[in-house]
Amino acid sequence: MTRELRGALIGCGFFARNHLHAWQEIDGVRYIAVCDLDKDRAVSVSNEFGIPAYYANVEEMLQAEKPDFVDIVTQPATHRPLVELAARHGVHVICQKPIAPTMEDAQAIIDACDTAKVQLMVHENFRWQTPMRETKAASEQIGELFFGQISFRSAWDVYTSQPYLATDDRFIIYDLGVHLLDLARYFLGEVDQLTCQTQRANRDIRAEDVATILLKMRSGASAIVDLSYFSKLEHELFPQTLVHLEGTEGSVTLDRDYQLTVARSGEITKRSVPPRQFSWSEPPAMNIQESVVAIQQHWVDSMRDGTTPETSGVDNLRTIELVFGSYESAETGRPYRTVSTR
Repeated sequence: MTRELRGALIGCGFFARNHLHAWQEIDGVRYIAVCDLDKDRAVSVSNEFGIPAYYANVEEMLQAEKPDFVDIVTQPATHRPLVELAARHGVHVICQKPIAPTMEDAQAIIDACDTAKVQLMVHENFRWQTPMRETKAASEQIGELFFGQISFRSAWDVYTSQPYLATDDRFIIYDLGVHLLDLARYFLGEVDQLTCQTQRANRDIRAEDVATILLKMRSGASAIVDLSYFSKLEHELFPQTLVHLEGTEGSVTLDRDYQLTVARSGEITKRSVPPRQFSWSEPPAMNIQESVVAIQQHWVDSMRDGTTPETSGVDNLRTIELVFGSYESAETGRPYRTVSTR
């Protein structure tokens, strides 16, 4: 595919602005329409980003505009019907994480795109942050990995901009843990078994805001994924993720403020691996915003090359299974074994 790609956005809420800003950084893509159930919001976004058409009905948009792909930035419960609708129209799909609220829905989404022969990429962007790509590259210098820890601890107020997070039945693993569990797979490979414990430290919200997950990797390595939105620390690091990896020949540590340390063969090297910034970047979320540009560029490259995206639906199914497996382990008090190991 060499011609200009024509995209359409579904869902003009909180995070959609990052998608639209990011598309303006990418050559060879033109947005032709936006859609939101709130037509006034669709009009506002259309005007702000210079997108010529706006809709309040997805079916009408797909019939009238015939985009090459849709970028779905809505709540997970809407993902399956929206993806299935796009697939019926032969339109390729980017879908925000989490891909679906159940494994059944996630599999149905993948099947719909496979049947329609349309490409599906899950917008699982944390692994596309520059600090994470640099950490991955450094980890390939320290031999076979046998341990990892991926940590996100903060007391940042995420509820003002996303009030539903305070009232949803599931919170931190579903909304944030999906990113960290994907990072665990990215760094250490597939998971055989996990054990999870959750807590609700903030009594003003409905669901869990602290979780600790122990992973047994298929390689034999072990990993800890820990996350919290109630940690009042010396340094507020939102939205930084810290990583520590140990291998047979050394270790790699991504510490606060994007400081990367590699210990290997008795030598210590330190360097800074900050995210790229753009004219629209807003602190402190620069690492998230640059990862949106990177993953969307990857989508364009995949479309043009005819290759499968790194975070395809099939790949992301393994990540979302870890999310639901974590809840099952926390609820039952027993380890969860992944489907591939049963």
